[in-house]
Amino acid sequence: MAPQFELPPLCDPVLEAFLADIGFGLGPEPTPLDVTTTTTPPPEEETSASADERRLRRKISNRESARRSRARKQRHLEELRARAARLRAGNRELAARLRGVQARAALVRLSNARLRAEAGALGRRLEAARRAVELRQIYAAASAGTGGLELQALASLIV
Repeated sequence: MAPQFELPPLCDPVLEAFLADIGFGLGPEPTPLDVTTTTTPPPEEETSASADERRLRRKISNRESARRSRARKQRHLEELRARAARLRAGNRELAARLRGVQARAALVRLSNARLRAEAGALGRRLEAARRAVELRQIYAAASAGTGGLELQALASLIV
């Protein structure tokens, strides 16, 4: 076995613990069968190592929490986008239905105006027909009648 050089101890117990953890021990490396050379770290190093371990666990936990938060935010954003797409589609459908209703309303207004004009024309024709019937009755009464005064009286009734 090659001789190991003993380096002076470092002033930083955290660094020493880290180097020991990754296999860069400063002293002779213990063999798997040699359990007498492994020593328990002093309490100061133990608390420092456990503090580092807690810090590392907290850092990992925070990263996982941030990852879950980003995933939730992404899902929420996708849900909002899907909802916006559904609302836009519904809006297009309602706009198309509105245009159809407006077109039918315009046709009804045109038909209504045409029917009103036709009703007015028919009303005028009916009034003209009534007057014609009244005049025939007057002329019939005058030709069968007694004289001109009755014809004049009947003619004055025609408005």
